[in-house]
Amino acid sequence: MNKQTVLVTGGSGYLASWIVNDLLELGHDVRITVRNQANRRKYEHLLKREQETSGTLTVFEADLLREGSFDEAVEGCSLVFHTASPFTIAGIKNPQEELIQPAVQGTLNVLNAVNQSDTVRRVVQTSSVAAIYGDNCELKNKEAFTEADWNETSTSSHQPYSFSKTLAEKEAVKMGREQNQWDLIRINPSLVLGPSLTRRKDSTSIAAILSFLDGSYQMGVPDYTTGFVDVRDVATAEITAGFSESAAGRYIVSAGETSLIRIAETLETIFPARFPLPKRVIPKLLFWLVGPHYGFTRKVVSRNAGYPLRFNNRRSIDELGITYHNLTEILHDQVEQLAHDGLLDQAK
Repeated sequence: MNKQTVLVTGGSGYLASWIVNDLLELGHDVRITVRNQANRRKYEHLLKREQETSGTLTVFEADLLREGSFDEAVEGCSLVFHTASPFTIAGIKNPQEELIQPAVQGTLNVLNAVNQSDTVRRVVQTSSVAAIYGDNCELKNKEAFTEADWNETSTSSHQPYSFSKTLAEKEAVKMGREQNQWDLIRINPSLVLGPSLTRRKDSTSIAAILSFLDGSYQMGVPDYTTGFVDVRDVATAEITAGFSESAAGRYIVSAGETSLIRIAETLETIFPARFPLPKRVIPKLLFWLVGPHYGFTRKVVSRNAGYPLRFNNRRSIDELGITYHNLTEILHDQVEQLAHDGLLDQAK
């Protein structure tokens, strides 16, 4: 793989850090954007990795909502990984400001910078399976969701995160079709889990597992099914898609599906009697009643609890060559990382 100049937006994030890490190991000239360049604590782990690898790292400051702020970082790059976008599921007070505007305007600002550059040949956008479906009940009689599906039910008031990802991906597709300088690859992961390269706990993916470990769900979990995937596998898929000449279009990146109670049971098997894990499934009616207390609307509960979910991940396996970590490996490595970094103080 020839050395290239590559940009990763939101480069200090949970997934982005793994992409940057792997690019540095491959010896590339890696640029990242962060919201505050003066806050080195957010990306010092990447500066350390630069010293340990053959790659180089340059940090730029950029804001998803500020027009033109990505221009300098993009200029001279051949490949752009656009990962920067808010990821919040529950407790959203202003969906437009917290999710939709940053996701959509950020995509516009990054791709406008790409259009002004004469060097970029490919953009890899981190989308989500949330742009493929809105609620579990939509699977209906389908065998599985595929890359041909689009989320047509989410709105700013119902599943606003899913709505933001759908709008952002559609905007990227539209802009891609309006030019012929660069091509667009979209990576659509399910719930991303696995070890982090930082000690930060502000990632929704990390907070989700901590909620199992610290007793937040000790009284039980709803009958809810979600896709899952290891963060390292998503990074591999992104990089492979970025450099593979044959890669094209959209890729569901998901290792499989799991229920919340299966996550708890798997954690108990790996770490017996170590954490106050949930032992039972909460009846749907009860979850419907208490869901709003945990940030889940009753409509979300009604359309998701008790419904199956399946994704077809064949394109990622056949075309990107992904060999997925299984749930046991993912959870083992994530908990070990959290323990190593001292982030389990409240999880007894």
